[in-house]
Amino acid sequence: MNTAQAQKISTGKGFIAALDQSGGSTPKALEGYGIGKDAWKTDEEMFALMHAMRARIIKSPAFNGDRIIGAILFERTMDGEIDGQPVPDFLWQNKGVVPFLKIDNGLADKADGVRLMKPMPDLDKLLDRALAKGIFGTKMRSVIDAASPTGIATIVAQQFDYGRQILARGLMPIIEPEVTISIPGKKEAENILRDEILKHLEGLPAGQQIMLKLTIPSEANFFKPLIGHPKVMRVVALSGGYSRDEANAMLAQNTGLIASFSRALSEGLSAQQTDAQFNAELEKTVKSIYDASVAG
Repeated sequence: MNTAQAQKISTGKGFIAALDQSGGSTPKALEGYGIGKDAWKTDEEMFALMHAMRARIIKSPAFNGDRIIGAILFERTMDGEIDGQPVPDFLWQNKGVVPFLKIDNGLADKADGVRLMKPMPDLDKLLDRALAKGIFGTKMRSVIDAASPTGIATIVAQQFDYGRQILARGLMPIIEPEVTISIPGKKEAENILRDEILKHLEGLPAGQQIMLKLTIPSEANFFKPLIGHPKVMRVVALSGGYSRDEANAMLAQNTGLIASFSRALSEGLSAQQTDAQFNAELEKTVKSIYDASVAG
């Protein structure tokens, strides 16, 4: 594990940019960027448009390691290039931003109030490729749709099982059991989730750390026991359907919790903007998310 990158992620001031929309969420992300579905005929053309959008964000002067400590990439972005340079290298060497990789294959069908991750039979091969490309860590997402003790226990167990596999390969796992913000039992689900995570953290060997990506809690500073835990390198928050302003306002109330926003990061950006307009909008966005992340 790169020591300079580990230092940046564990102590750096700023937030993690999530640039990891995959096949299922790409059309919606492109639509938000002002590119309609009639702009491509094949998946390759769609992903090329998405790569151009991500490259434009990464190359912007507003996107830099002074305020953005890490970036989560989709596999195709990891394999891509910016100005002839592999994207992970460009991020770290040119921008001072630590690269992570989204590794999950999407969600299984809902059962017991949760959506587990689909199996990842080729994970070791992907992790080895990621290491070779200079990736520091990984991110994998599952979803909690109800305050189900057994469902949440299962989801956390699956995340930690894969987490141990990732740690064994020398990468830092970001564990992301997202609680859906619209469910009636959101706070109760967060209670169960926090207790399950604390249980699994106790089972990690001394000296090992993981990262967590969690929905912004209903109660400010509710995840403080996780943020201060010696086996947790960093806790980051997803915007989870809140508008950027809402997410920033809630985030600012949570000491030590920093952003890892996706949709909220690209909100307001458009393919039709001039570079000056695009950079000005992104600057405003990055500043607002940075300010909310360091407010505590």
